[in-house]
This record gives sequence, structure tokens and C-alpha cells, in this order.
Amino acid sequence: MRIVSTNTGEPKTIEWNGKKVLTGTYKYSVPGPVFLGKENVDNDSVMDRKHHGGIDKACYLYSADHYTYWGKLYPTLEMPWGMFGENLTVEGLFENNIHIGDIFQAGEATVQVTQPRQPCYKLGIRFENSMVVKQFVESGFPGVYVRILKTGNIMAGDHLVCLEKQKTVSVQEIFKLLYTPEFSKEAIEEAINNPWLAESCRRDLLKRWRNSLDNES
Repeated sequence: MRIVSTNTGEPKTIEWNGKKVLTGTYKYSVPGPVFLGKENVDNDSVMDRKHHGGIDKACYLYSADHYTYWGKLYPTLEMPWGMFGENLTVEGLFENNIHIGDIFQAGEATVQVTQPRQPCYKLGIRFENSMVVKQFVESGFPGVYVRILKTGNIMAGDHLVCLEKQKTVSVQEIFKLLYTPEFSKEAIEEAINNPWLAESCRRDLLKRWRNSLDNES
């Protein structure tokens, strides 16, 4: 996997349902290296700390390969790198081959996979179409959040080198469990017992499936 763009964003005020909302989701490619800190990428704006940033979601990666899929759905919409709010646009990133807990070397930094992205209404504003949130879920292309095990600079052209591969559920499987109408007790239990899964994602899985787990026990 190779990083093709590093992206950061400035705070931007948007209109949503008659209210003004401050967001950092508008990210664009920047020259030179960016520094991956323990809780965020330096010089990047993270306004919604409840859902972005922090130890478990310090940096967001999205696949450059998926842009072709979205370009077909939105042929007239300009899609610069960073369109999905990702800090790193990565060539060769496929969520079905990346597992929770996998560790990668990227430039000077070392990162560990924690969860898929869960889309919110701000993606619809970025795409000028609220339907994109539903399409994002249906696509199966959520991208990847990582925690930073070792801080450091990273830049376009750097490769993500796998240092440690885990035999756990994939990022894509976790994403399905968050949204599928079907229930698999074994799959949910494996997911929530994964020691590397982001705590917020674990809570969301439990919130969605707790009644079903209780009924099955």
C-alpha cells in the first residue's frame, strides 16, 4: 500500500437544517510531511471530538482505489483527494484484507487498525447529496481508523508496511455488523471481545445487538 496524498482541513461553517455547524470534514491535499500525533494529525481540524480524533481514531485512511467507484456515481462532482475526510489517501487499501489490530509502519510512524468509519450527515453535505450516507454504507468501503503506536512524520510516497498481521475480524466485517439486519451471535461476540477494537465501536455494536445477545443467551 502506498500513500498518494496527505490531507488536512481548516474549520468551516456550514448550514444544516437551518443551523450553522462548524466542521473539519473539508480536507485537501497538502505538500510535504504531516505529523501523526497520539490523538490527531498536526494542523488538522477535528471539531467533533465525540466521533473523530482521540486515541482510537487519531488518523483516518481511505482508499484511492475506491474513488473510481464514487466517480461513476457522481460523474459531475469534483473529487479531490480528501473528499471523504481522510487524512491519508492510500493506494491498495482494501478493507476486506485489513483486520482489527493489524500494525503498519508508515514513514516514521507506527499505526494500528482500530475500526471502520461510521458515516454521518456531514458526508452528505460534502457531496451535496444526503443519499451518499446510505450509499456509503451499501458500498462496503468504510475506510480505516488507526491509533498511533509511534508518532512521527509521514508523507505522500511512503508505503504502509505490515509489521504484524492479526487473525481477527476484518474492517469490512465489522462495518457489516454495524449495519446489517442479520444477526450472528458468534460474529458479534468475536468482534466485541477483540482487544484492539476501538471502544466507541465496541459500544455501538453492543448498543445495536445487546437485546439479541441477551435473548440468545
